[in-house]
Order: sequence, then structure tokens, then C-alpha cells
Amino acid sequence: SWLTPDTTWTSGGMVADNVTVATPLPATTAPRGPAALVNPWDIVLCSSGTLMACENAVVVLVIWQNPGLRAPMFLLIGSLALADLLAGLGLVLHFVFAYLLRSNPAQLLTVGLVVASFSASIFSLLAITIDRYLSLYYALTYNSERTVTFTYTMLVLLWGVSLCLGLLPVTGVNCLAAESTCSVVWPLTKNNVAVLSVSFLLLFGLMLQLYVQICKIVMHHAHQIALQHHFLAATPHYVTTRKGVSTLAIILGTFAACWMPFTVYSLVADYTYPPLYTYATLVPATYNSVINPLIYAFRNQEIQKALWMVCCGCVPSSVQRARTPSDV
Repeated sequence: SWLTPDTTWTSGGMVADNVTVATPLPATTAPRGPAALVNPWDIVLCSSGTLMACENAVVVLVIWQNPGLRAPMFLLIGSLALADLLAGLGLVLHFVFAYLLRSNPAQLLTVGLVVASFSASIFSLLAITIDRYLSLYYALTYNSERTVTFTYTMLVLLWGVSLCLGLLPVTGVNCLAAESTCSVVWPLTKNNVAVLSVSFLLLFGLMLQLYVQICKIVMHHAHQIALQHHFLAATPHYVTTRKGVSTLAIILGTFAACWMPFTVYSLVADYTYPPLYTYATLVPATYNSVINPLIYAFRNQEIQKALWMVCCGCVPSSVQRARTPSDV
């Protein structure tokens, strides 16, 4: 699956290059039929991919079918949902091609799809962060044609770069010819994964800096409004602003908790490391795409209204409240 192709999972453990690295079967109890079984970690990844695809498909359909959701913010949320949807489909297809069809060329395509999709997902998160920063820093001129043009430019760039990264394994940047160059994820090379990991760390640092700036702007606005009420702690706006800042911290913390273990591990490890570590860090990374719709889409009031209209043709009064800084 995500290991080197000569790695086989048996009922007694994992055997790679005829060297047993897990509990071997006794000679007297060796199975006579086919020994290969499905790696349970790949079942977990396939299940995560199915959940990712279904969950984000709802967001994509709602944004696509609702003409009122065409603002830059919704375009970026739609880009994030589409990337996570494709990533989920890539995980499912990779499982199918690895165990049912057993086609190495098809696995190369699915690995490329997964790389491109997760890259687009991370780039979309960065684009959403940039959009939120601009909406606060240029509050008076944000709703303009220039913002729409800038949003489309970001979308073209992020999907173009992601597509190029996804095509690398298919166009020959892989470790099929030299196993010693393999990374923790077959068939990506060590250098390829290192570039992806370093890029992620740089993007994370940029997102962190932008969120710090967002928090400063929000707190500054809240402080000015609170001074007009002559009592900072009791101002409702200040309370909701603190909630909004806490939400930003949760967003960034969730993103780091999901992706940082796999990123750091990919930099220090290679194909000789136990595959258990790869799966233990890769699975949490997929959970980020499961959490993204809950954070960026389903909390949004307009998307909630559109979902209620699709499901039951009405909008509950609890969804019709005004936006607060906690919705940022």
C-alpha cells in the first residue's frame, strides 16, 4: 500500500525483502493459501477518505448550487472543500488499486492525486487566512472588484502549484528505480517529501504570523469600542472578541496538531523506519480534512441557512442571528 511494493502483510506480521520485522509464524503453522492480507492501517485511511469525501461533497454542492454564495470568502471555502473531497477520493482509490486491482501505474496516479489535493488543501487554508487578514486590515475597501480579482488569482496559483506537485510522482520523480531514495511514503522520494515538509513549515509560519496580526487588529478594535463604553471587561463586544481570538487559536492549533507530527517525521525518517510510525503520523494528518468543514463551513451562518433550506426548506430562528467576531 503506502509501503514499498515488496512489503507484504501476513497473519503473523509484516515481511519485507524476506526479512521478518514482526512476529513470524511458526514453520508448522504457515498458511498454505495466499498470505497477503489487508493492512488495517490502510482500512483506517480508506475510512477516513470516505468520510472526508462525503462530508466535503456536501459543502461543495451547497456552495455550487447557491448563487448567493459567490463572495471571495465562500470561493475559498469551496476551494478548501474541493481539495479535501479530492484527497478523500484519492485515499479510497489508492486502497482500491493497491488491494483489489493491484496496479502500480494506477497507484502512482492516486498518490499524485493525494499529494496535489492535500497541497491544495493547505494552500487554501493559507488563502483563507490571507483573506481574513485583508478583510480586517482593509475593511472599508474589502468588498470591491479588486478583492474578487485577487481571490481568483490566489485560486489559480494555489491549484496550479498543487497540480505541479501532484504530477511529480507520475512524471518520474519517484523511487521506483532506486529504492534507497524512497521516503516514508512510497513511491515519493526523500527529497520530494523533504521539499513538501519544508514548504509546509514555511506556510505554517506565515499563517501563524497572519493570525497574530489578526488578533492584534481585532483586540485593538475591541479596545477602542470598549473605551467608548467606559468599562472594558463588561462590554459584550469585548467578550465576543475574546471568543473570536480563542477560535483563531483553536483553528491554528488544530492545523498544527494534525500536520506537524507527519511533517517532522518525514524530515527525519526514510523507508527503513518502521511503517507503524508512518501510519501513526499520517492518519492524524487526514483528520484535518475531516475537521475543516466543521471549522470553516458548517459554522458559517450563510452556509447553515443554505443547508437548512436544502434539507427542510426553512431556516430556524437560531441560525438567523447576526454575525459576531467569533464567526471570523
